[in-house]
Amino acid sequence: MRFQPDATSMKWIQKNFLGLSSLAAVLLTGCQSSPLTPSAGPARDAKTDGFTFAITSDMREFTSPKHPGPQYFEGACAALKAVGVGDFMVSPGDIDPIPPVRSTLDRIIGTNYLWYPVIGNHEAETPADLDWLRAWGQGSIPGLIRRGPANCVATCYSFDHGCAHFVMINQYCDGQSEHGTQGDILEPVHNWLANDLAANRQPVVFVVGHEPIVCVPDMDTGRVRHKGNALDADPATAKRFLDLLRQFRVTAYLTSHTHNASVTNLGGVWQVDSGHARGLGDPGAPSTFLKMNVARDGSRVDVYRADATGTNYALRKSVALR
Repeated sequence: MRFQPDATSMKWIQKNFLGLSSLAAVLLTGCQSSPLTPSAGPARDAKTDGFTFAITSDMREFTSPKHPGPQYFEGACAALKAVGVGDFMVSPGDIDPIPPVRSTLDRIIGTNYLWYPVIGNHEAETPADLDWLRAWGQGSIPGLIRRGPANCVATCYSFDHGCAHFVMINQYCDGQSEHGTQGDILEPVHNWLANDLAANRQPVVFVVGHEPIVCVPDMDTGRVRHKGNALDADPATAKRFLDLLRQFRVTAYLTSHTHNASVTNLGGVWQVDSGHARGLGDPGAPSTFLKMNVARDGSRVDVYRADATGTNYALRKSVALR
């Protein structure tokens, strides 16, 4: 059957999406809903047959040793392991403090599990987090294609995996420092991203950044956070960013920041908000992790959410990104 947004969400997006008449056509469109079955494990040949990867975000401060146990990020990791961790994990920001997140992954999933972090607003404002991200970004990034623009070399990067290209962007980079602006995509990052996408030859493309183009209500609770305080704070650059993603046929923009999970088609580019993976750390929306199933002929995102106890993650929705 065809998946349609509920009437409240549809009216809200139509009313609030950037407030630009030129974007009137960039509204939710229908999408195919896949059967609610668990995602498959890693593909044997990622290049030809596809692969899966996980997405978690905004688990900040709800990790061991401060918040141990299954009701917090540890529980999300254990639930992910039970359904298959995929080839790697992507985290679109607000992962501080970073070492406890990495140690939780090491302990529950494995020390060899690949993790691709992205800078969020809390990392941008925390020197220790920036030091960690710089050290990681200056190291040997698996599948690396290109490092970032001047003065943000270590906090923007792109890589290939299988049939997909991934671009991780720093929305706080102003060309002078890694934290010189608040949630925007200024010329240095925009131009670097444009050049990277123009050089890409992979059929599937994901761009990953912390703040959404438009803050969509949570898919279950309807909560809205950060409206007018994400990329939509500067409608002109937000529109330019979306136009760039559409120009290069980006499959999906993976984001977070709102703590609200949603999957939204913005005129041909899917915005996938991974919500939060902090368990009971935010009772306003269920704790969430995503699994992305990637294939040349179409990808699918599976949304797993906890219950009111912060545990018992279950598959709530599958959306085909076509």
